Amino acid sequence: MTHAPAITNYDAQPLKDRVVLITGGAQGIGRGIAQAVLGAGGRVMIGDLVRDAARACLAEWNVGERAAFAPLDVAREASVQRWVQAALGRFGRIDGLVNNAGIADPRRAPLASLSLADWNRYLATNLTGTFLCSKHALPALAEVGGAIVNIASTRALQSEPDTEAYAASKGGMLAFTHALAISAGPSVRVNAILPGWIVTAAWQKPSERHLPKLSRKDHAQHPAGRVGTPRDVGALAVWLLSAQSSFVTGQRFVIDGGMTVKMQYA
Repeated sequence: MTHAPAITNYDAQPLKDRVVLITGGAQGIGRGIAQAVLGAGGRVMIGDLVRDAARACLAEWNVGERAAFAPLDVAREASVQRWVQAALGRFGRIDGLVNNAGIADPRRAPLASLSLADWNRYLATNLTGTFLCSKHALPALAEVGGAIVNIASTRALQSEPDTEAYAASKGGMLAFTHALAISAGPSVRVNAILPGWIVTAAWQKPSERHLPKLSRKDHAQHPAGRVGTPRDVGALAVWLLSAQSSFVTGQRFVIDGGMTVKMQYA
């Protein structure tokens, strides 16, 4: 079995004793963010639909009371309410919220054959989930001067064919980010991260974990010289959740190894 990447500890502890809620926190980018928060001294409540993946996280992290899990369906308001209350019951406060849960596959169908049900599913998970979790966590965040980080995508800025539902949901997250930053400030800061190509193969639950197959060309097409990992996104999330970014709100941060600024010719 491929071992999961270990938690990387920060020399400083910018999130020491801070409580951060992470949706979709059991696998992929969400797991990377959760591990970064733990490495920065914080405490995490992960919410996920995949219970065995979440249980594997807690076992592999082995950080005791600093990490917890409660089931979460971000598209259902009652589930979101229960999850937020579970976090408050466990930790007594909320310092940060990372809206990461989303449908991973951007390509669905040509618009002419895209069903309304599929369109609504993308929006319900990616966009409405961000709204619901922010709505119910906001009062606790405002009490302590907390921060929200929304995980959007570079596909909010550029697209491939047949990705309208995904792109619309992620673009909506950017608009939601700057609107909420104005509404919730100065008590709560709100920012967005837009990941590009992030390889998550090693950050899945044990039964699906594997080493990624990447070519030199895959890495070389990035101006940074490599494909991204969840650890990269986690490092940026830690900064945005911490007091180090106290003058930053309503902004979007592209993390894609430079791909969106690279000239492309056929």
